[in-house]
Amino acid sequence: MTLKKGVLHAAARKIDPGGIAAPFCLREDFSRVTHMQFILPRFRNCLLSIMFLSAVAPVNLNSQAPAAWPQFGGPLRNFTSPSKGLADSWPAEGPRKVWSRPLGEGYSGIAVDGGKLYTMYRVPAAQAGSKFDREVIVALDAQTGKTLWEDPYDAPFEPGMKMENGPGPHVTPLVAGNQIYTVGITGKFYCKNKNTGRTLWYHDLLKEYQAPRRDRGYSCSPVAYKQTVILPVGGTGQALMAFNQKDGSVAWKKHDLTSSPSSPLIIIVDGQDQLVAFLGDVIAGLDPNNGTLLWSHPHKTDWGLNISLPVWSEGNLLFCTSAYSGGSRLLQLSQQAGKTTVKQLWFTNRMRIHIGNAVRDGGYIYGSSGDFGPAFFSAVDINTGQVAWQNRGLSKASFVYADGKLFLVDEDGNLALATVSPSGLKIHSKVPLLTHIAWTAPSLVGNTLYLRDRKNLLALDVGTQR
Repeated sequence: MTLKKGVLHAAARKIDPGGIAAPFCLREDFSRVTHMQFILPRFRNCLLSIMFLSAVAPVNLNSQAPAAWPQFGGPLRNFTSPSKGLADSWPAEGPRKVWSRPLGEGYSGIAVDGGKLYTMYRVPAAQAGSKFDREVIVALDAQTGKTLWEDPYDAPFEPGMKMENGPGPHVTPLVAGNQIYTVGITGKFYCKNKNTGRTLWYHDLLKEYQAPRRDRGYSCSPVAYKQTVILPVGGTGQALMAFNQKDGSVAWKKHDLTSSPSSPLIIIVDGQDQLVAFLGDVIAGLDPNNGTLLWSHPHKTDWGLNISLPVWSEGNLLFCTSAYSGGSRLLQLSQQAGKTTVKQLWFTNRMRIHIGNAVRDGGYIYGSSGDFGPAFFSAVDINTGQVAWQNRGLSKASFVYADGKLFLVDEDGNLALATVSPSGLKIHSKVPLLTHIAWTAPSLVGNTLYLRDRKNLLALDVGTQR
């Protein structure tokens, strides 16, 4: 699978220690530049972007910054990695295991930065020796899996929570500068020093802001923008809130829109930064500087469970999808003089991504479609919305893309190496590795793939074996 040159698949942000935001571009192959992880295309139609970026912050095309996966969905917030030189197949036992360890309950993803991993897990009260269950924010050594620091806190379930599929935490930590940001299932929002674990500031979203209780717990992974961190909260006048990274003070809060489990992302529409929020019954665009609503479009599903992260791609196309009655739709955005126009290009109910993710490659969007019944890994034609093919080789799956390959983890614990094309999915290797429900998308940095299920965490070498 190759990505078309000049394709801007996302405008996710990673914040440098000084708080300056840097856009990302996705291209056929990647160059990592400066500690801010700029990803710049080499093609002519992106050279103007390089000139623009050099005016925002220094760019050194020859520097090699440490690889990172600093947030939900990776550096571009679109489940792609710049890794190269990865193996085309694995032996029967799977790729080489670097290390594995028990971790504890949870679906929190693995953030990677500066040779450290950041995630969250849950410990029952009896095991923790405390009155209440505890959530734990933890930093691990990326090479060994050993704990560098961890910070537990009381997190009893709120009344009405339903944990039949296993308790959280669900949120993937966000790394921005020297700080990490996490949110537990009961809305405990922490900012910590990423090196020491020291709490810099904290908010209880339920108690301080009367955020609505969510029956499966809070699950929205925060996003960084300039000197703020933004996340859905919910409640009157605060569907979304932005907090200052430095001290946790509220930068803005806006709107009465219904909450959902999905996470926000930053895109650029004809030169304007926009915050996309996939909410309970709409998908909306806001000004990330102040929360002003720029546009909204209906997208309803049962119980307001819009979960999957939308996909922003070439042609100002925004794809959103949900399970149950939601289906998938493709919107085209255009902006002039601050006014955004939204045009729906198509809708289909044959692609219904539940808890997983989607990736666009060329003229197709790929993802694992299904809710209560079987899940089909599917391809949808970006031009027509027609399903090109479906494959039942895996159960419901999440995945990352790198080096022309998909690294898929299905909920039964199988890890697969595959490629896709307009004609189908080709699975090159498949191995059972995880033993508990595996709903967490993998993280890929360099040649190391990090996986977790509800109980364990492991690191695998997926590079070409010498």
